[in-house]
Amino acid sequence: MKTIASIALLFSTLCLFSEAIQVQDGEYFFSAESVKVLQKLSESGSSAQQQNPRLATTSYSAVCANPTLPQEFVPLCNQSGSSMVFSRLAAVPMDVCEICAFAACTGC
Repeated sequence: MKTIASIALLFSTLCLFSEAIQVQDGEYFFSAESVKVLQKLSESGSSAQQQNPRLATTSYSAVCANPTLPQEFVPLCNQSGSSMVFSRLAAVPMDVCEICAFAACTGC
């Protein structure tokens, strides 16, 4: 019974810890979970973005139109230059971010 309680406490702590991590791009701050969702949405988009980052504008306009996009990205979708921010966020290595070894990640 103690091991189950210990595992539940560890899992709860990890969940709270992952929500505390913030990813910064310039003046913008986003939660790590939202960046993960953005990365999944951008991966499911066209493969042209992976081949040539300059073609990211069309794929990120599709990401902005996606209803599963986290709400904290909606104001960014309406601004000029948002495709560059999205492409940088899509390139953030989240596995490194979760151990706080990446400069853009804060909140550890």
